[in-house]
Amino acid sequence: MDSAALELDAVKFAKTAVTHDQTGKYNEAVFYYKEAAQALIYAGMAGSRLEGIQDKVNEYLDRVQALHNAQKSDPLKTRQHVDLERAHFLVTQAFEEDEKGNDDEAVELYTQAVELCINTSNETSDQALQTKLKQLARQALDRSTPAQDAMGTPGGKPAAGASSGGPVRQFFPLGPEFSLHDRPLPQPVRAVQSSQPAGQRYTSDEIEVLRSTSTVNGIAFVPFMSVDLRERFAFPVPFSDKAGKLALSPKQKAVFSRWVRPDEISDNPTMIMSVSSFSIKQTVVSDCSFVASLAISAAYERRYNKKLITSVIYPQNRRGEPEYNPCGKYMVKLHINGVPRKVVIDDFLPVDRHGELLCSYSSNRNELWVSLIEKAYMKVMGGYDFPGSNSNIDLHALTGWIPERIAMHSDNQSFSKDDTFRMLYQRFHRGDVLVTTATGVMSEEEGERWGLVPTHAYAVLDIRDYKGMRFLQLKNPWSHLRWKGRYSERDEKNWTPELLKYLNFDPKTAQKFDNGVFWISWEDLCQYYDVIYLSWNPALFKDSSCIHSSWDGKQGPVKDVYSLANNPQYKLEVQCPTGGAAVWVLLTRHITDKEDFAQNKEFITLVVYKTEGKKVYYPADPPPYIDGIRINSPHYLTKMRLTSAGTHTFTLVVSQYEKQNTINYTLRPSRVSHCALGFQSSCFCLQVNGQWKGSSAGGCGNYKDSYKLNPIYQINVERPGPLLVELRGSRQYSVGFEMVTVSLVGDPGPAAPPKRSSGDYRCGFCYMEADHVPAGLYNVVPTTFLPKQEGPFFLDFSSTSPLKVSQLQ
Repeated sequence: MDSAALELDAVKFAKTAVTHDQTGKYNEAVFYYKEAAQALIYAGMAGSRLEGIQDKVNEYLDRVQALHNAQKSDPLKTRQHVDLERAHFLVTQAFEEDEKGNDDEAVELYTQAVELCINTSNETSDQALQTKLKQLARQALDRSTPAQDAMGTPGGKPAAGASSGGPVRQFFPLGPEFSLHDRPLPQPVRAVQSSQPAGQRYTSDEIEVLRSTSTVNGIAFVPFMSVDLRERFAFPVPFSDKAGKLALSPKQKAVFSRWVRPDEISDNPTMIMSVSSFSIKQTVVSDCSFVASLAISAAYERRYNKKLITSVIYPQNRRGEPEYNPCGKYMVKLHINGVPRKVVIDDFLPVDRHGELLCSYSSNRNELWVSLIEKAYMKVMGGYDFPGSNSNIDLHALTGWIPERIAMHSDNQSFSKDDTFRMLYQRFHRGDVLVTTATGVMSEEEGERWGLVPTHAYAVLDIRDYKGMRFLQLKNPWSHLRWKGRYSERDEKNWTPELLKYLNFDPKTAQKFDNGVFWISWEDLCQYYDVIYLSWNPALFKDSSCIHSSWDGKQGPVKDVYSLANNPQYKLEVQCPTGGAAVWVLLTRHITDKEDFAQNKEFITLVVYKTEGKKVYYPADPPPYIDGIRINSPHYLTKMRLTSAGTHTFTLVVSQYEKQNTINYTLRPSRVSHCALGFQSSCFCLQVNGQWKGSSAGGCGNYKDSYKLNPIYQINVERPGPLLVELRGSRQYSVGFEMVTVSLVGDPGPAAPPKRSSGDYRCGFCYMEADHVPAGLYNVVPTTFLPKQEGPFFLDFSSTSPLKVSQLQ
């Protein structure tokens, strides 16, 4: 943190607060006094040497309390004044289209603005308002004439995509033009590298995956594309979402009165007055993790002056800042199911009979960004009756940052308090990571004793270390109810003057109002909290790429404890420079239904093998390089740290616990060095099914008399090349097979053994893979280990050359 910049912020906010205070704008004054106090607190923590910081903080907070006590609501604007704002927005949008040369859109918007001004002027007797409306209408008419002339000139062409409904996509949302610059073409191994030339596209299979997971809870959320930056936001009549009102939660329904637009409850609706984590307040919606995610995103944006959360909402002005739209339409970009997606909402918000919002909001009631971003996320999640989430999921949706989960409970033997705090402290202050934490299950009595909410998310606003004493500053999304243990604002035993000064914390000031912000020691957090959620800045890595795919639930066994043959597998090749390299791979399962999200019965993971990119068939042979833990979260992160220079090649295996359903997923490697991800597939595959029954259940070669009665299949390999043979049978039997050369075509070369086998007999599954098999005829004999073990089996043959299979007996 830059103390000088924070001091300037405090001065700016204080001046703004005083101006609003003197002009009777008490809501705004309260907000900016709080912002000034917060800026001074952070300045003190950053080492500011200004004298009397705490006294000034107390002065601002005292004024906040006084204004709260004396505050009266400002009168709301009349409908005619709201229409004037809408007409002005129509004109400003027309100006922008005019300057871009989009004459059709400009003329239409100018015309709608003029008509709205005339109609509103006829409805009001306020002469001052009439004058403003007529001036705006005249301005719109003057500007529309050149645009109309341009439309009529020879060779004048309407802008592409022009229509009364705004810009039109010239292709289906996921049609042929849907592409990203980092998409190389396949054949034969599809390496996904961001260094590839622009214009290369997703495969048809990937497009189908993204298309099928675009409909979430019955509503289509198409990928966010450049054409969406030309979305139309200006209308003469307030916009209403064709998807209808969001479903309310039971707690909302109990006190719900009506849906309102911002101008019905606010005298001066504004998108953003000041991005602040302290101003965000959760209400009755069970989305504490989402509100905590908003809070830390706001804190990051404020601290590092980098747009993180405010960049996701539209419309935006020329400076890229979100702006209030009196026409009521907004667009939010969220990262959902593998790609950024477009979420369109109107500005209707639920209130109770007192006009109090029943959704999350900013403590400055005129500020809308908190409520609108929450509404967009709730729309994707199926409504305000949100089943709950965690900050990994929510922060990834908001920012696209890389999620990681650290469990602190006792069964996580790899958790190290010291190493984890050291990592958090260093990375947090570099701006590399966003952090939240969450409590686990606890009794109401325990929660009341310690001031904690069970299974509740908290934003981490700061991390400090003072002479070995380690602290985190947390915020409860409720904006009230704080920690009551050691180092709380009422703890008179553990605080020292030096520690209070270092943290710039005044318990007496904190006791004056509960905003849900508190300090807690690292040791207490590890004891009373359950998990830490991290979201890593993708800018840490030079580039990132991805593959979108699906895994058919009908392919392979329910459990992959015996065979990985049907699991999706990928070859990962990393060029590690001198000094080492980090490679992270994120597996994301796509979710399209609220019940799936609520129950989340799919347990996924990613297992890494050092097999030079070759396919892995047995889960433990060879042993995994990194054996993933199967978790019921949509995101699973695998981290690898390479230390030796050179080329490292791995096999990545997607795995599930008790696979029941088809899943769609995205695999996204991020790295600091050159890396290629791809998959290989055989061109020719055949499957035959048979059974061991009666005398044909002859057992292995140890039983010579009965062995010759086993089924025999003959394969004709037309061209030399690789061959894969897989045998699947009942898991209660050990199975295997032999492949005997019958005849060869042409020169077989030196490596043409007369007999090959699947090796040791294994439960339910075995395979044989040969890099080079000469063209010719081969007999394959599948067997169980013991005779008289009856049951069905499947033989799969895969090769890069044509195959023919026939049963001999």
